[in-house]
Amino acid sequence: MTASPLPRLAAAGLQAGGSWRGTNSASSRGGLTSKIHLACDGRGRPLSFTVTAGTRNDCTQAETVIDKIRVASAGPGRPLVRPERVVADKGYSARSFRACLRRRGIKATIPERVDQLAGRRRRRERPCGFDRTVYRRRNVVERCFHRLKQWRGIATRYDKQPDRYLAAITLASTLIRLQT
Repeated sequence: MTASPLPRLAAAGLQAGGSWRGTNSASSRGGLTSKIHLACDGRGRPLSFTVTAGTRNDCTQAETVIDKIRVASAGPGRPLVRPERVVADKGYSARSFRACLRRRGIKATIPERVDQLAGRRRRRERPCGFDRTVYRRRNVVERCFHRLKQWRGIATRYDKQPDRYLAAITLASTLIRLQT
């Protein structure tokens, strides 16, 4: 009777000849990737986030990120759980996400993709309302990502374990909130 050999691990934690088990990474041409889905306030402070494989579509995690928003109030009372407005890029332009925001009474400023606009023209529907002046404030999110990526461990994802990577993002987000 021979013992089965232990699985070999590659440098990035991928099992040799196997798949990435139970983690938030996916293989791409450049290797294993992860994607951070993030919501931040108007001052660029992270409110909530989730991490998925790099190949996941943005709009699949939008509702999850909105659900996780919890901001403690200054005085007594319940925490803030509903933003007034969501400003997002075309990756979050999906009917299901727009319907979710409408049900919650949240205003949306999300540009529509070209294929969605063509479908609306075919069905003789009017396009969704889009305010360009509000959309210019979306750079706040990009600046928040930039501040997170200043942490080298987050930018390059040294951690093989997803829970450790989430912990690093949580720590960086907490420190960003304390600094501003």
